[in-house]
Formats: sequence, C-alpha cells, structure tokens
Amino acid sequence: MKQLDVKMMHPKVQITKVISRIYKNGMTTTSGGNISIKDENGDIWVTPSAIDKGTLTEKDIICVKKDGTIIGNHKPSSEFPFHKAIYDVRPEIKAVIHAHPPALVSFSIVRDIPDTNVIPQAKEICGSIGYAPYGMPGSEELGEKIAAQFKGSNNMAVIMENHGTVLGGSDLLDAYTRFETLEFCARTIINAKTIGEPVYLTDAQIEKFESQVPHDIARNEDVSYQSDEREIRQEICNIVRRACDQGLMISSYGTVSVRWKDNDFLITPPHVARWDIMPEDIVQIQGGKAEPEKTPSRSAALHQKIYELNPHINSIILTQPPYLMAYGTTGVKFDVRTIPESWIFLQDVPCLPFGVHFKGDKTIPELLSESVPSVLIANDSFLVTGDKLLQTFDRLEVAEFSAKSLVMGAPLGKLFPINDEQVEALREKFLG
Repeated sequence: MKQLDVKMMHPKVQITKVISRIYKNGMTTTSGGNISIKDENGDIWVTPSAIDKGTLTEKDIICVKKDGTIIGNHKPSSEFPFHKAIYDVRPEIKAVIHAHPPALVSFSIVRDIPDTNVIPQAKEICGSIGYAPYGMPGSEELGEKIAAQFKGSNNMAVIMENHGTVLGGSDLLDAYTRFETLEFCARTIINAKTIGEPVYLTDAQIEKFESQVPHDIARNEDVSYQSDEREIRQEICNIVRRACDQGLMISSYGTVSVRWKDNDFLITPPHVARWDIMPEDIVQIQGGKAEPEKTPSRSAALHQKIYELNPHINSIILTQPPYLMAYGTTGVKFDVRTIPESWIFLQDVPCLPFGVHFKGDKTIPELLSESVPSVLIANDSFLVTGDKLLQTFDRLEVAEFSAKSLVMGAPLGKLFPINDEQVEALREKFLG
C-alpha cells in the first residue's frame, strides 16, 4: 500500500503522513512547521497550533470551513493566515507546506535564494522562487508579504527572510517533492562551498537532460512475472526506500536496476516518489524492450550498455547523496584514500563531465571494471555498481560516509589521506 495516496486518502491522513516524514527527516522541529490542503469544497485542512509534530495524529488536524467555521480539537496553526492568503491569490494551488529546514533557513538568513541549476531535475520541480521580506510570525502582514510573492507570478516556492520557506503544490505530494528538492539543492550548495565553489548547469544542459526520458522506447506486447522476477522487484523497492530513509535519495531522483537474466533487467521509473515506490512501479526490460505501458528511468539505455559490457555487474544505483554531490558540483577530487575501508570498497573514483550518462555515450560502460566500480557524474549523480544489490548499496553508504567525513574535515585543516605505499599494501592483501 502506498504511504501517500493523494487521490484516495483523506486530507487529514495525508497531512499526518507528510508532517511525520518532514519531522523524522530533520526538516522541522517539534513546534515548527505547518501543512494545509484545500479540498474540492473549498475547506482548508491544516495542522494545529502548539501540538507536537513528532506525534501528530489524524484527530489533531483542523478543518477551517469555507465560511470560516473551525472544526477540531485545537486551534489552527498560527501561520494559517498566510496559507489562506496563498490559496486566495493562486486558486490552482491545493496544498501548502511551511517549515524551517536547516539549509533553507541558512539561505533565508543571508537573504539569498538557492540556484536550482546545481542539479538537473530541480529547476523543473522547484519552479521559480520568490523572497518575502520579514514579517511577524502569524501576522496578517506576513501573510500579505508571502501572498504578494505568489500573486501574479509563477512562483511555487518562497524563501521567508529570517524564517524558513513556504511552498505550494497541485497536491500534497507535489508540494512535498518541491520542498524536499529545494532543501536538497540548498544543502548541496552549502556542502560544496565548504570544499570549493559550486558550478551550475546551463539551461541548455538541463533541457538536454529532460529530453532523455525515453518516451519512444520500444515495448514488449506481452510480459511474464516469474517468481524470481517478482523477488527482484521487492528487493529494489526495499533498497530504494532504505536509501530514502538514510538520506541517500530524495523523492525526485534515484535510479536502481538489477540484472534479471542474461542482459534483461528491472529498473525504477521516472516521476514516482522514491520513498513510496511499489513493486508494480518497477519496469521490466527484456530484449531491450520495456514492459507494456510503462516508462523506465531516463538512464535505462546506460544501464543496458553497462550490463552488456560488464558481465560481473549485476546491480546499479544512481543517486545524489548530499556530501558526494559537493564533490560532484565543484570538481574538487573525491579522494577515498581516507580510511582503508573506503579505498577497499571503492578504489579511486573518477569524476566525469555532465552528459556522459546520456543515451549513446559509452564512456561509463567502457570505464567501469572490477577496479572501477563507481563514478561521479558532474552535477548529476554518483553511479555505483556491484554484484548483489546489497553490496552495491553498501558501497554507496561507504562512499557517502567518506564524503561526509571529508566535507566535515575541510574546515579543520589540511586533510592527510593514506599514502601510495599503504594503498598498495591494501591492494595486495584485499584485492590481489
């Protein structure tokens, strides 16, 4: 069952699920943040004031009727005025999220807006972003200032000066995906600035990335779901959800594939929230053709070629861990010669230019080998391979933990990796 079904779940169920996810992912505090949904009747369902966000239940959600009548056991959020103001000026917005995620709060304090061109999918997801001057929390004045950033514009997100952020969406999943992606961009930029200066993609590069979704892929007329194939589907879903829980994937990006038999494989689709992916969402690729009526990841052609040229590879993960992306967006060398385990698992990780992962480019499939199990793709992702999917995921975790240690160590002083002689001793003992 889906964790979040915006079509079938009641607004109060949706709100409790999303506020719980925001809280557990460290993007708001016990008392901070609020969510609302405007339903088809014009009623607004909203989180209550002064109720623990970590234990919020459906019975705590408040309904503010179209005529202003309040139904529920608590007072509506003190920030309800700006929720209503947004709905009044932008009727197409049906859900609003406000929170205080650390990276976006940092941008609000320095009075800046994250440049979403730091990764390819963010510009389309986040849309244009406004900046609202400071206003007293809970005041009509603040509501007017925020509404002014939404009114007469295409803004779907607003940075609130010295406060946090507020985002709208066509439904709550749309709003949450935008919220999570924008915070990821902010974190990536901050991490990148710790070790160097981020480099941003051009609009032309992003347009080429978007064109890679294989809408015209050949599809099989019939498909069978054998028991081993169904087992792989579940394994992929378990790993993807685990990656989301570990902060290694976000809703809008992350691809996993597993070889099924010969060069046939199973792969995740685009445009499905990664933390809520289900076995029926997974796409089977057999004989180079996709499952009927399904669209595989835009990187399906890359996965196909990797499996064809590398018989030892049986699983692939592409994702955007926030500390690895600091290296992927600055061009600073990601030196895994930090602790022995990192080098044993990953060896040396090449960083390749943006675009080498597009259809038809053989750079990555021909570069990967038993001694090069992973690569960084500038401004896009970390690609890691392995035999069993759990081994591939383990390598991903080791890589991100290593990158985090390096980023955190950068302000302390010069970093001292293990030397060439020590690396050769590791090679001889563990990889010889």
